[in-house]
Amino acid sequence: MTIALSKLPLIRQCQDYRARWLGNDLVAGLSVAAVSLPSAIAYPAIAGLPIETGIFAAVFSMLGYALIGPSRRLMVGPDTGTCIMLAGVIATLSVANTADRVAMAQILALLVGVLCLVAGFLRLGQLANFLSRPMLVGFLTGISVSLVIGQITRMTAVPIQSSGLFRPVAEFIAQASAVHLPTLLVGLGSLLVVRLAQRLLPWSPAPLVAIFAAIALSAALDLEQRGVAILGALPVLSFGLALPPLPTDHLADLVGGALAIMLVGFGSGIVTARSFAMKARTDIDANRELLGFGGANIASGCFGGFPVSAADSRTAVNFSVGGRTQLTAVIAAGSLAGAVLLLSGHLALLPTATLGAILVSAAIDLVDFRELRAIKRISPVEFAFSIITMLGVIIIGVLQGVFIAIAVTLAQLLWTASRPRVALLGRLPGAGNLVKLHRYPAASPVPGITIVMIQSAVVFFNADYLKRRLLKIARAGGGRIHGFLIEASAINMLDSTAIAMLEELRSELATLGITLYLSELNSRARKALLRSNFAAHQGDAALFATTEAALAAHLAGSNVTAPSATN
Repeated sequence: MTIALSKLPLIRQCQDYRARWLGNDLVAGLSVAAVSLPSAIAYPAIAGLPIETGIFAAVFSMLGYALIGPSRRLMVGPDTGTCIMLAGVIATLSVANTADRVAMAQILALLVGVLCLVAGFLRLGQLANFLSRPMLVGFLTGISVSLVIGQITRMTAVPIQSSGLFRPVAEFIAQASAVHLPTLLVGLGSLLVVRLAQRLLPWSPAPLVAIFAAIALSAALDLEQRGVAILGALPVLSFGLALPPLPTDHLADLVGGALAIMLVGFGSGIVTARSFAMKARTDIDANRELLGFGGANIASGCFGGFPVSAADSRTAVNFSVGGRTQLTAVIAAGSLAGAVLLLSGHLALLPTATLGAILVSAAIDLVDFRELRAIKRISPVEFAFSIITMLGVIIIGVLQGVFIAIAVTLAQLLWTASRPRVALLGRLPGAGNLVKLHRYPAASPVPGITIVMIQSAVVFFNADYLKRRLLKIARAGGGRIHGFLIEASAINMLDSTAIAMLEELRSELATLGITLYLSELNSRARKALLRSNFAAHQGDAALFATTEAALAAHLAGSNVTAPSATN
């Protein structure tokens, strides 16, 4: 047991701890606790959960990740995207009772944690790649719009029953006369405070500033008597083990929902981890991060919380203050728990409109306009996929949006792979090396032979496309060419369908009096070809180690001749 404990990342960090780090970790821990408080009390509302679940999730997830998470600086906790995912999953379960919603949220946290641990042990860290960066940006943009729409009631006191994008807006416009002006002023004022504090005092926990200001205003003006909704008295908090009852139904839906939450939470979390690792000039191991996220979610679920992920704002604070180890998270968790216990009476006066404003501000920060512009500039197709994902999240639903994002990513991958690039090669005047003709207008084809480079694996779903493309190129040469050379250095895979296609291509080129050559095949593809009908017709003579050797054999009139169509 002692040996096992000594391998835990937190224990190893403590073993090589330096006394001079304590000041940094202490200040960073207090700062992270201050930033964590607003999200801990605001984010549970996204999923219709009581505030205490957010506090438990924030405190215990930090401890869970601190114990087994590999990063010294990454902070975890309630996250906007994960909370909206949680809300979407719970909505599909049709759970109305608050106690049942809390139990479902705990079970989902435990399932997410177990899935993360299993994926980490199986070294499935590449799962994060199922959500490409453009898809993730579109998904988070859609989540942000959904989150803003979801705060209409808190910010205006106008009840909104519908979901989606257009129907809630239309419903709000129809009831615009029912807007409660004091609630609206408190909400807009809180939003203004948050945004100004972020801009003018970037080192400050802006949401916390808005919370303190709103509590002071609520006490001074007695906002509750003016019709402004407030949080009210918090339940007596007990920080202890609180395992949920075992589910008797919805198990399949819970597992499916947990998988969706895990994919999105880990996908966004690993982006945060990679971003800050780059700033710190360190490397990350996606599989070990899966273990860390698993520990964070299991700790949250065991003690009354819900699914969590990496928290970019809290990580940024830790990074800027200079936290050195995960002792920062331990200090932050203890400080947050103590602050909530001491301030529970004051938090009761907090207007719910302020919580809505904090969530709206978080939604604004969730939209990466710079990244969207970059995607549009680099790849209009990927930008279109981002917009499709965004609209899917808003119109169809968050949970369905995950699968839309994955489906769109895979569709994009298959479409790109099914239309591989084919480049024509030639020589520059006075130069011996081969270059791509489309890049060098001064270059010209080698007389008597067409040389092409296939820039992709050749497999069953792109073989027919390539055959049509290569035959079209060959026929374009008319009767001027007698050789067709495939420079295969970029072909990293040939399956049986691709080899059959090459045999068909060889035969059809032969009817045109053209000999097919291949050069620079990797060893595995070459062995596969030698075991096939291709080798039976032409043998090793059509396969060359280098492109120059193939050219020399053809131009010197070697014994490699164009086979007959009936051969």
